[in-house]
Amino acid sequence: MKKTSFSLEQYFNRIHFQGEARATMATVTEMMRCQLFSVPFENLDVQAGKIISLHPSDIVEKIVHRQRGGYCYEVNGLFAMALDALEIPYYFVAARPISHGGIKPKTHMAIIVLLKGEKWLCDLGFGGYGIRAPLRLNLLDTSVCQDGDLFMLSLQTEHEMVVKIHTANGWDEQYAFELAPQIWADFAAANYYNSTHRDSIFVRKLLVVLCSPNGRKILFGNTFKKLENGQQEKQFLTTENRATILREEFGLIE
Repeated sequence: MKKTSFSLEQYFNRIHFQGEARATMATVTEMMRCQLFSVPFENLDVQAGKIISLHPSDIVEKIVHRQRGGYCYEVNGLFAMALDALEIPYYFVAARPISHGGIKPKTHMAIIVLLKGEKWLCDLGFGGYGIRAPLRLNLLDTSVCQDGDLFMLSLQTEHEMVVKIHTANGWDEQYAFELAPQIWADFAAANYYNSTHRDSIFVRKLLVVLCSPNGRKILFGNTFKKLENGQQEKQFLTTENRATILREEFGLIE
């Protein structure tokens, strides 16, 4: 990874992590959950016409120092810096989002953590309904409950795995990935596409998500939803209340 201004102490303060920082899955899991509950998934910069920087120092400055969020490359990239600081082995993988059976390019970034001979999927950047804790890669076709959501890993092909979530319609596929390691440079083209192309969902719609142990808040387009303990509140975004919702619900200032 490129040289960065990352500080583990500052990162822990940003995500409100108070556990014991060790090279264990317990630490990885707690860090992942703390970050998901503190750092929003958001595309405000894309909506403002900016191309997202993948330089680690820019990510640290944005999320840690300016108290912002980011999308997959940024939030997973920041998490990877914490893994580096704790000397926890990992690598990036490129993932193909799946939507209604449509074939899409591999524009998503996820992380594979390697500890004690096992591989775990970590992902803090899939938006509204992503996993909330690491998934063990050798636990296939088995439902895993995370804060009331059910997830499952399966083999899509001989070399490709797929992440699924259980919904009212059954098991829906979220994204597929191979285990081939990727580096930062491998995501440059996908990042440019996601932050500039007219077909990119991030260009077309405002998306902000913040998880909590009991649910999540989702701002998508002009609709804000708060889901907690199975209950849902919904309101529409207006010019007048947009800044208030971003500030009070997500801790974001445009």
